[in-house]
Amino acid sequence: QVQLVESGGGSVQAGGSLRLSCAASGGTYGTYSMAWFRQAPGNEREGVAALDTDGSSTYYIASVKGRFTISQDYAKNTVSLQMNSLKPEDTAMYYCAADPLFQGLGWGTWGRYRYWGQGTQVTVSS
Repeated sequence: QVQLVESGGGSVQAGGSLRLSCAASGGTYGTYSMAWFRQAPGNEREGVAALDTDGSSTYYIASVKGRFTISQDYAKNTVSLQMNSLKPEDTAMYYCAADPLFQGLGWGTWGRYRYWGQGTQVTVSS
């Protein structure tokens, strides 16, 4: 059983930066695909970024490419999401997710991930 705990959310003005972290425990960390999803009120949960089980394949939704970077620290069992040039439309609850299977083109489908964190709120004001 994998446990995921997110941290690093908060409130920033447009153009600012935040770094989200997800601490993983209870599994063989290096063999999981790891992803960040977000959900704003009234919207569906959408995949933002992911790292696949091979440790090198990364994926981003178009709206965050060039602004967000997903990375992992195997020594600390954490996966991070560096978010720069934040926009009001980035406001959402952000969730960390993990799954033991390779995701490939299906990385952005929330139902493919077995383990979830509790979420951390990101609010960007204009």
